[in-house]
Parts: sequence; C-alpha cells; structure tokens
Amino acid sequence: MKSQSKEKYLALDIGGSHIKSTILNVEGKMDIEYQKIATPKNATPDDVITAIETLIKDFSNYDKISVGFPGFIKNGVVKTAPNLNNEAFKNFNLSQAIASKFKKPVRLVNDADMQGLGVISRVGLEMVITLGTGFGTALFMDGKLLPHLELAHLPVREGIDYDAFIGDKALDKDGIKVWNTKIKGVLETFNNVINYDSLFLSGGNAKRINFDLDDNIKVVGNRDGIRGGMFLWKEDDGYCVRTVNPI
Repeated sequence: MKSQSKEKYLALDIGGSHIKSTILNVEGKMDIEYQKIATPKNATPDDVITAIETLIKDFSNYDKISVGFPGFIKNGVVKTAPNLNNEAFKNFNLSQAIASKFKKPVRLVNDADMQGLGVISRVGLEMVITLGTGFGTALFMDGKLLPHLELAHLPVREGIDYDAFIGDKALDKDGIKVWNTKIKGVLETFNNVINYDSLFLSGGNAKRINFDLDDNIKVVGNRDGIRGGMFLWKEDDGYCVRTVNPI
C-alpha cells in the first residue's frame, strides 16, 4: 500500500460548459498541466463518463479520485443536475459509476464544495459562490465543509431562481452592466442572510465583476479551486463526504 505522503489525486471539476482535470500531490500542487474538455450538451451520465475517459486518457499514477459536480449530491448519488440532463442524472450513483470505471476510490461532492476546499482560509464562517453556467454556493466553518444547500434554487422572484437570475443565460440576455447590478444586490443579500466572515467568488464569470468588492470578498480562479481535490480527502467520511470504492 502506498504511503499517504506519496498519494496522488485525480481531481475532476465537472461544469455545465467544461470538465476540468489535473493530478494533485499531497500538497495540493498540480503534477500535470490543467486540462479541460467541453461538456456535452444536455449531458447524460454516459456522456460525462465518456468525456472524462477522453480527457484523462493520458493521465496515470493516481490513487484516489475527487469529483466536483454541478448539482445536489447525497452519499455520492446525484439528486439534481440542472445544467446537465437533469432527468437522466436524477438518483444516479455517479460516484459508484466513476469508481467502477476507473478502479479507484471516489469522493464526489458539489463543485462549489470542492472548489471551496481549495481556496478558503479555514478561519471562521466562510462562503464560496461560483458564477458560471449557473450559481453555486458552499459553506465552511473553520475549514470544515458544512452540509450543502442548493441556494441557487431559492426564488428571487416568482418563477425565477438564482440560477436563472444571474447565470450565463441572464448575463447574455441582460448585458454586463445590468448583470453587475444584479450581482451586487445578490452579494448584499447573502451577506445579510449568511453573515459570513469571508466570501470567495469563483467560476468563469467572477472575473466579469466590475465594481469594488468589500475587503472580506476575494475573486479566485478555477485553477485555485481544483486544489480542493486534495483537501477533499482530508475531510471526515460522513454526511458531507462519502467514500465510494470500486465494485
């Protein structure tokens, strides 16, 4: 059995537009250059696994797999996948499918949860918001992942949730000026509701924010977040994180 000090982690960040991956060492540093592939439109579980297989075909020498997924996960099972084929993913045990396909232990969590583990300071109550195809959130207390809440699907107004209000489609429809006005209001709302000590903004659209942020808010990149694939294996096995082994 390999010493934990020499373990390697295959980190996969599944997004609505791209699937990203690298191999991390025990310090969370990338052993190979960050790679990505387009996420198939209206992707099913088979589509996602095939895309992963293509993406990592030249990867080798990893011991465990970490997966961030854009939806609600419970015990490694996908409950929702709003920016993929939601019906096909409903109640699909994606962690078991990946573990069995690639013959390695898997930990699968929401993508904001995994990204957060890579960027937080581990002091106080911290929140991560991802701004990409949709809107993702994660919460941490003194570095420990808290149970995931799909805050993206809270209604902003009748018939519109946060995903629809400030996701990619809203940005395209509203334009950058209106979108930034919306983002500013959303950040004020979550500051009042969560009362976080620190907030980290990630995802492809975070760099489009053009107003001044409070001192306790920081914009971070996807490359920073994928480091969470190593930290995910530092979490206790339990309600928030579940290890699934190959069958």
